[in-house]
Amino acid sequence: MNGLVLLIIGIAVLLGGYIFYGRWLCKQWGVGESKEETPAHTMEDGVDYVPAKAPILMGHHFSSIAGAGPITGPISAAGLGFGWLACTLWILIGGIFFGGVHDFGALFASVRHGGKSIGEIISANMSLRAKRLFIIFSYLTLILVVAAFASIVASTFGATYVDGVLDMEASKANAQVAMVSLLFILIAIIFGYCVYRRNAPISVASIVGVVAIVAIIFIGLNFHPIYLSTTAWMWIVGVYILVASVTPVWILLQPRDYLSSFLLYAMLILAAVAIVMGHPSMDSLPVFNAEGNTTPVFPVLFTTIACGAISGFHSLVASGTTSKQLDKETDAKPIAYGGMLIECVLAIMTLIAVAYAYKWNADNPDLALKGATAIFGGGIAGMIDPSRGSLYHILYTLLVLTYSTFCLTSLDTATRMGRFMFQEFWIDSTKGETPENVTGFKKIMANPYVATIITVVLGVFLGLNGYAKIWALFGSANQLLAALALLAVATWLGNIGKNNKMFLLPMAFMLVVTIFSLIINTKTQIGLITAGGADWGPYVQAILGVLLVILAIVLAIEGISTISKQKNKAAAK
Repeated sequence: MNGLVLLIIGIAVLLGGYIFYGRWLCKQWGVGESKEETPAHTMEDGVDYVPAKAPILMGHHFSSIAGAGPITGPISAAGLGFGWLACTLWILIGGIFFGGVHDFGALFASVRHGGKSIGEIISANMSLRAKRLFIIFSYLTLILVVAAFASIVASTFGATYVDGVLDMEASKANAQVAMVSLLFILIAIIFGYCVYRRNAPISVASIVGVVAIVAIIFIGLNFHPIYLSTTAWMWIVGVYILVASVTPVWILLQPRDYLSSFLLYAMLILAAVAIVMGHPSMDSLPVFNAEGNTTPVFPVLFTTIACGAISGFHSLVASGTTSKQLDKETDAKPIAYGGMLIECVLAIMTLIAVAYAYKWNADNPDLALKGATAIFGGGIAGMIDPSRGSLYHILYTLLVLTYSTFCLTSLDTATRMGRFMFQEFWIDSTKGETPENVTGFKKIMANPYVATIITVVLGVFLGLNGYAKIWALFGSANQLLAALALLAVATWLGNIGKNNKMFLLPMAFMLVVTIFSLIINTKTQIGLITAGGADWGPYVQAILGVLLVILAIVLAIEGISTISKQKNKAAAK
């Protein structure tokens, strides 16, 4: 199979899904039928609830959900021996019928619930107990995300030391990325001020912003005096996300994510150009499964390619920050459903880059591309400049910068969502409680600054103390989150008398995938423990694995019971 042909087929299928299935979903759910304004207008507070024009919000949403997922997922799947056809089928089917429905449904349901999170939707349509169980699980998952992404960003910025001495040459690329990232934050603040406080036209501000991005990249590549250790950067990143997650979205989150989306779009265009120029064969990857591969396609494939097909993290973004900024209800389809399908395109491009990188590695074992960043960046840059000259190195550096920008964007968003979830845990919205009107201990815990500090401290602490020891649990936890989000939106649609059947099969499938995956992982961890010599990682994974299986079963029973009652009421009418 030719990589260019695969990309063309993939884009055609995804475009058809967006046009036809996306239109059908809008009709079934009644998207745009409400005459009421969105929560961004009715609850506007200048901090979290701020209306954003569709292109700006698309930039925030897409940058936040993309992160490293659609790149690392396909690379990991290929590394496990799964073939290009198996991966592509799941990306296409999962994106259109699972991930797109999941993201779109979560955003739409949140908008109809005052911009509240999936936890509040569960509280309103299932029970307060179910909400609190969901929030505990979601919050712990977000802490793991904060730890992982903070660690990735810090390591991308961090200098290399050999026997305690700084290696300037080895640290150069990281220092360049760090410098550009810091300048990026500065121009985002200026952009936000000009657009929201000086009423600068979006078109003019966007052009100036793109020129500024080019300028800071040039400056960063040639002027990079900051060389700090990974640990030092970890604390700096911690302070940054603490401040960024409580500042008004118009001054940093919206403009930074919007401007970073231009990097993302540029990367997609660059990858498309590379595939057209290189049109590599996919033969370096097996078609479906590598011969002799003992890793089971089910359930591992479906937890490995997460963001490229369906990811529970997306529902937290959609219902945590995006829903609070949605200007019009009809913007939900292009932003949520369209954003998911664009991510599927990126996942397919990554798969093609993997095929090229594997072929390169086979022919050049001494110069093999290793690690997700090197495989993706080296694969794309190599297709454009096979000689690996100066153009290759420039493109490679830009691709690494974009990768780092994704992680920093997702990190900021994850911290803000963690703050929301921590606050929501302490209040009962069914009784009219809000963070502002609760009293006593609840008042302290629901304070946005207290919630943010606790979230950041936990995330940074875990990031500095071996989050990788339990990272293997994230794939299953993330997909369980997706299953529960599908369940929550399905119960809400049933309660308002709308068609929710498109959620039932994806929900059931993801629950089964998650439970099987958790059982396999828990069995593996118990094996490591009984063998002796295990550190704290296997113990935590085993305990959390059992608890997550119980959580999945409890919430599934409660959700299925709610849906059954809905069907009985409908039949009785």
